[in-house]
Amino acid sequence: MLYKKIDVELIVAADEAEAVVAALYSSLDQLDEKHTLFGGGIEIATFEHRGTRRRSALAHAIAAGGSVAAALRTARESVVAAVHTVV
Repeated sequence: MLYKKIDVELIVAADEAEAVVAALYSSLDQLDEKHTLFGGGIEIATFEHRGTRRRSALAHAIAAGGSVAAALRTARESVVAAVHTVV
């Protein structure tokens, strides 16, 4: 029988780590009820992030969406002002 190993790496704030680990174990228990799981475990390693914090692609996309929404609001207000001026 063929098996596949699945590795997942998460980085969370140190004060939230225990809650995240508890939720992961709960989720693994639920998965084990529906699927056959072999071995595995959860490892915790503490580290300090040096340098500036980078934004994720999702954060960039959300920021871009906000910029687009602001630009559309400004454009709408300009069109309304132009229509009022013409009329």
